[in-house]
Amino acid sequence: MNSSPMRPAAVLWDMDGTLIDSEPYWIGAERELASRFGVEWTDADGLQLVGNPLTLSAQVLQEHGVDMSVEDIIGYLLRRVTDEVRAHTPWQQDARTLLDLVVGAGIPCALVTMSYSSLATAAITRIPDAFAAVVTGDEVTHGKPHPESFLLAAERLGVSIADCVAIEDSPAGVAAALASGAHTIAVRRLTPLTDARPGLSRVRSLDGIGLDELSKIAGGRTIDDLGSDN
Repeated sequence: MNSSPMRPAAVLWDMDGTLIDSEPYWIGAERELASRFGVEWTDADGLQLVGNPLTLSAQVLQEHGVDMSVEDIIGYLLRRVTDEVRAHTPWQQDARTLLDLVVGAGIPCALVTMSYSSLATAAITRIPDAFAAVVTGDEVTHGKPHPESFLLAAERLGVSIADCVAIEDSPAGVAAALASGAHTIAVRRLTPLTDARPGLSRVRSLDGIGLDELSKIAGGRTIDDLGSDN
């Protein structure tokens, strides 16, 4: 009898921070825009927005004094970051290695991001066959931490969310993935992670994660490399 754990039905990937190191691009674009209105914008301000819907980011910039509409703020940020990503896609190497491994094993993948389709397309243009489904922030009614985006990704792949593994790096993204019912891996990047929770694995890097670990996590086990250090 084969007692090996079953592989996940799919792996659902966050983009900014998790798959590509684009958060510095976002913070730089926010700072550049804020400076046009004489508004100070720090790295700490930018980190507070990581993983959240772009509408929320735009509203926070407005509250700080950026005198533009939400739509215009989003458009500005997207253009700046998309241009940066087109010029150089800053892959997180541990994530890219795991993505290649998962795709090579024939496990379907979906990209689940709060960035809009223009940026997602720019990021994945060099790996067009990696993702069987893409869900972007401009396609959903409720952004992360709401689970809609992950549920939509599973629906588009034709799999049960309960059989999927989601990989995230931000508190909002982790909350969305867990709320959807996916087995969730939180990888430590720029922002502190949520405390340990049932169904949540927390790792400092994806370097130690392979097909066996994904299968165990899909089967209900969790990994916690962080302990009290989140």
